[in-house]
This record gives sequence, structure tokens and C-alpha cells, in this order.
Amino acid sequence: MESSGIISWVTQAVADNAEVAIVGSVLLILIYGFYYTIYEPLVVSPLAKIPGPKLFALTKWRLAYEDWTGARTTCLRDLHDQYGPAVRVGPAEVSFSSLAALRAIYGAGSGFERTTFYRMFDVYGRQNLFTFGPARQHADRKKALAHAYSKTTVLHPEALATPLIQRNVQNYLALIEAQRSDNAKTEGHEIFHSLHWFSLDSITGFLYGDKHGGTHALQQDHPQRERDRGLLNDILDPARRHLSWFAVHLPSHTKWLYTRTGLQEKVVDALGMLPMMKPATYTAIRTHALSSWKSFEKHVATVKMADEEDKTTSLSIMSRLYQHNHTAKVKVGSAAMDGLDMASELADHLLAGIDTTSDATMFAIWALSRPEHAHYQSRLLAEVASLSDSNGEIDSQGNPTANAADKLPFLDAVLKETLRLYAPLPATEPRVHAGGKDAVIDGWTIPAGTVVGMDPYTIHRNPEVFRDPLEFRPERWMAGGGPDTEEERAIIRRWFWAFSSGGRMCIGMHLAMAEMTMLLAAIYRRYTTRLHTKQENASPGITSRFEVFGDETMPTVTEHECWVHFDPIKN
Repeated sequence: MESSGIISWVTQAVADNAEVAIVGSVLLILIYGFYYTIYEPLVVSPLAKIPGPKLFALTKWRLAYEDWTGARTTCLRDLHDQYGPAVRVGPAEVSFSSLAALRAIYGAGSGFERTTFYRMFDVYGRQNLFTFGPARQHADRKKALAHAYSKTTVLHPEALATPLIQRNVQNYLALIEAQRSDNAKTEGHEIFHSLHWFSLDSITGFLYGDKHGGTHALQQDHPQRERDRGLLNDILDPARRHLSWFAVHLPSHTKWLYTRTGLQEKVVDALGMLPMMKPATYTAIRTHALSSWKSFEKHVATVKMADEEDKTTSLSIMSRLYQHNHTAKVKVGSAAMDGLDMASELADHLLAGIDTTSDATMFAIWALSRPEHAHYQSRLLAEVASLSDSNGEIDSQGNPTANAADKLPFLDAVLKETLRLYAPLPATEPRVHAGGKDAVIDGWTIPAGTVVGMDPYTIHRNPEVFRDPLEFRPERWMAGGGPDTEEERAIIRRWFWAFSSGGRMCIGMHLAMAEMTMLLAAIYRRYTTRLHTKQENASPGITSRFEVFGDETMPTVTEHECWVHFDPIKN
């Protein structure tokens, strides 16, 4: 064979082998891809036995799409209605809705910890009580704060919370009266914003005291009123939902976008690449929180706490945290926090204490003001009117005291029912088992690393637990108050989950309840309420993470808006 023929044959053989190699590589890639993206999650994975839509099991982006459209929580509720108490909603994520799962995941000593999802709530680059994953870290931090948030401390007349809330209640009543005079009693009162001002003044006063961060959003004649009200502007921007989506599903990308400076920042802004234009969510509040801490640090550098003249500063959470930390430095050294750690902790409490309390109070007033619920309002009016000054149940301003308001059974039932139907934080609370161990939840094997979770929205609407779950019926919480039996009432109390449960239960629960009971008792001792025509056939709406929540039985939802008339009670 001539050399040219040999060369041609070799070339052809190589080409043929190359084609075979390419085809083989492609087939290998396809087989590998099929196995790990389809066969493994649908057949091999231990989660394959858990019911749920196949597309959700194949990719996390299916549930992420529901996040994007603002329908995640209602979607999960519908999936549980269809598939039962355990539903696979991702390649490595399962949603539960049973009482057994609630105890297994969120009960004390369960071994389940918060996921990295919560790291989006770090403040100043530091973790805090809300974002700690390991239970030990959370428990150590909680020790420094638990006593100050206890019910005994919150309701004590000589502590900080009760006088502070009393003052803010009186300021809120004054705001109602001023608005009634200004608008000739025809316009009504928009309570979504004013209740946010009430909760802002309450939480800042509780955390920082009057001199180092307390706000005055309710006070009509205060020179800082408009500045303080402006702290809420970025919370109310609907774009915060898009930012939350990007922060959860594309965290590295989002961090990169918001840390650009100089020319890169200008390009990012010009191209509209930011999910939410700066200032982004909570920017103003976090700035306020940091300046409050710096003011306090400067103060304690020159004044001994024992010589503190301002009682609100010495009793504030900020002062308590500082004093506890000083003791910790002496006793355990490395467990102590630096200034930024404490500033982060306080800022987180500030963020958590605004929307939650105000949103729940708004829904309570809205529900009581609906014409079909007039009998509930009448019952509350009678209960509040029964309080007596001679029994020490009324303060110097003519409003129910903290302890008296706390002991009103029907008011308590109204708030429980409000929190059941309109929980301010209704979405999933994700957890993962610590230590890389498999677990068993409600009979299902859950591999290590699987994200599990439950949401108040779904469990509070379980028709097997709550009779007529979409109806507002406060009497379901009261002995002898309705068609529910005592056994049914005992069951629903175990299913009530508005404040979470276990070691991660909301630390600010008692403060929130004091704010709501004292304000509502004062309002309904002086006024009756009715909906403005703007609010007829429309539910108020609140923003939580990616979603807008309102009353699902109403035809429309008015986000961040609720109009009510306050009519004075004629003695």
C-alpha cells in the first residue's frame, strides 16, 4: 500500500473512533443527567415515597416560581389538601402539616435547626437571635434577653414596657381625635400606617429608651415626627418582595449587586438590575438602629450605669444587654459580644417588632368593624366597659391597665382568632436536622440535609381541627362559647402556632400581646368602629416575604391600607 493510502486509512480510522468517542461521551452525559436529575430524585431517593407533584420533586425552581408569583403559601395549602400531611415540594424539601410533625420538627430538643435561609436577616454582617442555626448559640444569646421579655417583667408597672405602652396608647387616641376633627368626621382613619407608628414607638422605646433611639411617630407636635415616620418607607415599598425572592434564591448574585460601588454601581443602577432600588428594605431602620447604639456607646463611656438619670435608658433592652455582656466578659471571655454584635441583636428586635404587632392589631379592628361581626364588637364593648376604676383596672388616663387588659377573656379570644386567620408571619419556617443525621417525621424517613418545614397558614386552616376554618369565630377559643366541644377546644389550642413553638418560640410574644390588648381595650372603651366605604368588600393586605396576605374570602385586597371610622361612645 502506498504511503498516501496508509495515511488516508489511519485518518479515517481516527475519525471513526473520534465519532464513536463523541457519541459515547454524549450518551454518557445524557445517562448521567437522566440518572441524577430524573431517576435519582423520582425513584432512588428516600423522598421518592413521599407524595407530591413530580415537577416539584425534580427541581427547586418549581416552588421558587410560586415564590415569584406570590402564591407559595396558598400553593402549599392546596398541595396538602390534595396529597395529605406530608408533601414533597423540592428535590430535598418536604412540607408537613400534622401535629406529630410540628412536635418532631419544632419541639424542644428536636435536633432540627434553622437553615441558611435565615442568614438573609443578619444585620451589619453579624448573626443574632433570629439567624443563629445551632441551638446552643441561640440558647446562649437568649439567656441574656429572656427575663426582660418575660410576661412578669413586661406587665410589671415599674418596668419599662407598661408605662411606655400606656403613653403610646394615649398618643394613639389623641391621633384619632385629631384626625376626626381635621377631616370633619367624613374621611375616616387609615389604620395600617398609624398602627405601624404605634408599634414603632413602642419597640424603639422598649429597646433603646427615650434618649438613644426612641421614636415619636405618633406625637403630633414632635419635631422628629416626620423623620421617624419615614423610617417605614422602605418597608412599605412593594419591591421588597422581589428583593426577598432574589435574596433567598440567588443570594450570591444579590449580594454582588448591592455591594457595587463607583462606576459598577452606576452601571447596575442604569441597567435596572437591582430587584429593589436603594435604599433597600430596612436600610433606614438599620441605619437608625446603628446610630442609636453608637449614641449609647458614647454615653456609657462617660456615665456609669449606676448613675443613670434617665430611667428609660437604664431599663432598656440595650442597657440590659450591655450589662449582661459586661458580666459575660468577666466570666466566660469568648462568649462576650462586641458592640456590633449587640447592635445587630437590637436591630433585629426592632425589625421584628414593627410589622407583626401592627398587622395583627389592624386585622383585629377590621374584623370587629365588619357589619356581619357587629355582635362580636358589642360583646367586646361590654367586656371593656365592665372594668372598674375602683378595682384598680383603669389607669390615670382612663384606659384599662396592662393587667386588666391581659385578663379580658373575650379580647384574648378575639386576638387568638385574629392570629389564627391572619398570622403576621404565615409562611414556612424551614429547618434542617443538625449533625447530618437522618430523621423520622410522622412516619416518613427524612435523609440528612433535607429541608423540612410547616407554615401557620396551612395548619390554622385545617378543617379537621378548626370547624369552619375560614370563618372569624372568636368563641371557638372560649369555654362554652360556641358549638365546639371542650375536647375540640383543647385540640385547637395545641394547633395554635402564631408565635412558633419550642426553643425558637417568639421571644417578644408577651410584649406584642401587651401592646395589642392595651391598645384595643382603650379603643373599645371609648369608640365603636365601622368600616369606611373605601373598605367595603375589601380586605386589608400585608406583605410577608414574597407574598401579600389578606382575607381570602373577600373579592379584593387593599395592600397596606385599611380605612375605619371611630365613633365616640356616648355615655
